[in-house]
Amino acid sequence: MDPLLLGALVAVATILVLFSGISVAIGLLIVSAGFLLAFDGFRSLELMPEILFGKLDNFALLSIPMFIIMGASIASTRAGADLYEALERWLTRIPGGLVVSNLGACALFAAMSGSSPATCAAIGKMGIPEMRKRGYPDGVAAGSIAAGGTLGILIPPSVTMIVYGISTETSIGRLFLAGVIPGLMLMGLFMAWSLYSTWRSGNASVLSAGNYSWAEKFEILPRVLPFMLIILGVLYAMYGGIATPSETAAVGALLCLLIAVIIYRLWSPKLLWTVLRDSTRESVMILFIIAAAGVFSYMLSSLFITQAIAEWIGTLSVNRWILMAAINVFLLIAGFFLPPVAVILMAAPILLPIITTAGFDPIWFAVVLTINMEIGLISPPVGLNLYVINGIAPDISLKTILTGSLPFVACMFVAIVILCLFPELATWLPDVVMGEAR
Repeated sequence: MDPLLLGALVAVATILVLFSGISVAIGLLIVSAGFLLAFDGFRSLELMPEILFGKLDNFALLSIPMFIIMGASIASTRAGADLYEALERWLTRIPGGLVVSNLGACALFAAMSGSSPATCAAIGKMGIPEMRKRGYPDGVAAGSIAAGGTLGILIPPSVTMIVYGISTETSIGRLFLAGVIPGLMLMGLFMAWSLYSTWRSGNASVLSAGNYSWAEKFEILPRVLPFMLIILGVLYAMYGGIATPSETAAVGALLCLLIAVIIYRLWSPKLLWTVLRDSTRESVMILFIIAAAGVFSYMLSSLFITQAIAEWIGTLSVNRWILMAAINVFLLIAGFFLPPVAVILMAAPILLPIITTAGFDPIWFAVVLTINMEIGLISPPVGLNLYVINGIAPDISLKTILTGSLPFVACMFVAIVILCLFPELATWLPDVVMGEAR
């Protein structure tokens, strides 16, 4: 059978299997085994266990559970509330400063946890009721937190960046650095829209500024600074050549657990067990998807589907930006229905030879891909952050949350366009810190 036609059959089968409600990892294994058995015979199945476990034989994968523990230990404490209160006290005199402080808290919490749903839950529990109490429209209150939570997969340390780096054999350190400036730019776009929408509302109670004394502003800082120091320490150790990403992740996880125990008095064995249990579950889920995606990639390569697609794309006489637009549409649609980790593991090995052949930087593409995944997190039908916000504030309808998040989706599209016009925003910092890639 023609490899391109076979690839279309694989795509249809994968969509049908995943839409059945089965777990992503199991679904990928079923599709892989089915096509290998049909086209390569029983002997091809003998390699599946070796590929499955061989994909996990990678020291860099240790950073995933470590960063997840780091985020879980923070999410289980009042760290999110303290971040929110600190920024509120320092930014409240700005008209509309409360929504800006919420977005800033989302960015900082995202940098510590690396999880979008955790960021939404931690900051939303404090921020949404406070904004509504002060007269902010429900759409702005809910939409800003839903959008701010998506920064968790872009601002380092990012689990999705680690997964992309492993699946494409790209430097994780470069990927982390590549997400810094685009992440700050996206946060700036979110804040600009929030201030404009707040000003446009004309509500005096919204525009009025609070008043905190300097003593009240400084007294909250000791509860926030340790986490800031951990972030700076992890980044310094990683980029100062002191330790690998996996080693710095382990130290960061240990320090966050110690801070949770010492500062936030997370002494109960039951609470500590909950942190470790939830972290283990999420880590195993991601690692299982990584292993299954390795088998799926082997199947595509074994049946010459990946090679045929890359060759076919190379023969197309289309502008490379039209090609990139088509790839973005594909990523958007995939992100609407699948979690970011699954999309990256399934699509990155196929798309990488295509984008490099077209002359695009894989580090830059990682940032564009991640922003596409962020859009999926606040877009129906599977927009996870929308449901997290709805769970926090059930009296705000899902329609209102979605309507409030749409302007932030537009901000993400603007960010992608800016990155296409100025790719150096993603590549400059990695080149400065780590030297130009060869």
